[in-house]
Amino acid sequence: MFIDSLINIWNGSGFAALTWKHIVMILLAFVLIYLAIVKKYEPLLLLPIAFGVLLANLPIAGLMNEPVGSSAGGLLYYLYKGVKLGIYPSLIFLGIGAMTDFGPLIARPSSLLMGAGAQFGIITALIIATALGFTPQEVASISIIGGADGPTAIFLTSQLAPSLLPAIAIAAYSYMALIPMIQPPLMKLLTTKKEREIKMVQLRKVSKLEKICFPITVTLFCVLLLPDVAPLIGMLMLGNLFKESGVVERLSDTVQNALMNIVTVFLGVTVGATAVGENFLRLETIGIICLGLIAFSFSTVGGLLTGKLMCFLSGGKINPLIGSAGVSAVPMAARVSQIEGQKANPSNFLLMHAMGPNVAGVIGSAVAAGVLLSLFG
Repeated sequence: MFIDSLINIWNGSGFAALTWKHIVMILLAFVLIYLAIVKKYEPLLLLPIAFGVLLANLPIAGLMNEPVGSSAGGLLYYLYKGVKLGIYPSLIFLGIGAMTDFGPLIARPSSLLMGAGAQFGIITALIIATALGFTPQEVASISIIGGADGPTAIFLTSQLAPSLLPAIAIAAYSYMALIPMIQPPLMKLLTTKKEREIKMVQLRKVSKLEKICFPITVTLFCVLLLPDVAPLIGMLMLGNLFKESGVVERLSDTVQNALMNIVTVFLGVTVGATAVGENFLRLETIGIICLGLIAFSFSTVGGLLTGKLMCFLSGGKINPLIGSAGVSAVPMAARVSQIEGQKANPSNFLLMHAMGPNVAGVIGSAVAAGVLLSLFG
């Protein structure tokens, strides 16, 4: 009787239901946890994503199970609705807007060109993914990885190709975390030492009125031009208006901290929970991750080449290194430009100059997502 009870407990446990796919995904979760904690690769998102992968691949737990009849679904199934309906990415953009200073972009509007040039990887990935036979919706979702903007990638993919969400989310955030490794070799390859040594003059002071008018103007122009981009651009600029208006400090503080942290937890865990072994362990996933690297690399190249062109047109007044910050990983990409600039010239201070293309890239990736959604949605 006692032995039979033990056998029944074993047969009803997750241990008895473990397959090789579960084990591989659990090991992948361990690797991601290691990268988040030990290597500190985007830990705020990579750690909840990693634990979401772990939870989703523990058999029988049913945290992502859909409701059947009168039986309720799993906890993460309901939390995932925020991803599926585009709520979490938009709220993340609200927080990003409240933490972003668009002053460098306002002071040098030409930074928009470098932000636009850094979307070149999206076009490259579009062409390659189409040639490999992905559907138009899958092509659009894969290509947005080149924007180096995790929330935008999640927003677009959840609308167009939900089945690819785990691979695209993990690829997008992995490459964002690996910016300090991926970008410097390309920066040295495409720029000369003389170009990297260029010191840029201090940016002009931007008035409070300009900073208040900016989010309103961008919202009107972008949303009227591309209505599909309204959730991302609208929330981004609302958050920025909270910050710059100076009259709603409590709202701005809440959006930057409490709300941002709560949504980050829900977004990360539920995105990770979609990475179930049966769907994730496919050759298609490897292809997506490789295409994501190509897209991100070409976005960096596009930004750098635009920076070189602007360097030439300005008579050598613009350091082309700031072009690589046109990818929208804020502020990491701008910091990499600063580090590489100081390596070439210790008296170089490019951070604020690089923030212009960097925040332009946030707007650029959101607009690119709106274009893709209008074309393939």
